[in-house]
Amino acid sequence: MKDLRGKKAIVTGGAMGIGLATAKRLVKEGCDVTIWDMNEEAMASAKKEIESLGGGKVFAHKCDVTDKKRVAELATQAKKDMGQVDILINNAGYVKTGRFCEHPAEDWERETAVNLTSMYYTIQAFLPGMYERNLGHIVNISSAAGLIGVADLAVYCATKWAVYGLTESLRMEAMADRKSGIKYSSIHPHFIKHGMFEGGSLNALGDFLIPRIESHDDIAKDIVEKALKKNRPVVKHPKMLHVGVISRALLPASWLGPVMLLLGGGSPMNKWTGRPGTEHASK
Repeated sequence: MKDLRGKKAIVTGGAMGIGLATAKRLVKEGCDVTIWDMNEEAMASAKKEIESLGGGKVFAHKCDVTDKKRVAELATQAKKDMGQVDILINNAGYVKTGRFCEHPAEDWERETAVNLTSMYYTIQAFLPGMYERNLGHIVNISSAAGLIGVADLAVYCATKWAVYGLTESLRMEAMADRKSGIKYSSIHPHFIKHGMFEGGSLNALGDFLIPRIESHDDIAKDIVEKALKKNRPVVKHPKMLHVGVISRALLPASWLGPVMLLLGGGSPMNKWTGRPGTEHASK
């Protein structure tokens, strides 16, 4: 199991949700952590909360991860603050729900920019240094929606499938380049009861078979204990998500859709409220 003490980490979307919970765990492990977020008020509060835990140093900067120039600036700043970056947690996220034709293309472009394109910028900023040292770990937050499609989340699903593929392909590149010290993990959480996906759920049968996640810290624990410490390339939560992957492999495609409808996959966002007072951004 990898010792994280002394490692330097960046967490995007680090002021709330999974990002904040992960930053807290990293600091308690003895890491220095930089959080990036759009919400300055939440970020100031998060910085104080994380610092109160002791452990590593904490830095915080306002960052729109879709702004390539800003990402490059803050990447340079992170290296000044921490010396290098060993761990990159690509957590920043955005969700817009509804039938595909209910929204203009600009809404879907924003979702794609936050959930996927931003990772090109962050990874490109830090991966060269990791390659030079042959040391580093990039964790990309995908989703259960990156394993199987559901209604009212078409573009969200598209971006999270892409994140899964991006992570796997980059892992193959590192293997081909004989960079054994470079690790990649994709994280696939189901609906979390609070935060960005509050109110989202399958039906009673679906929730029984694939229960919603109680807290963001459940996923933060997976990131730190399973992905970073044990180098697991793919982490799904809950474990019942494996059934969806197996079903995709074994069932004819014509059967998979009706099965998902039976579990509530046709209307999972009917009672969705999201995080009050925010743009439904940051996991």
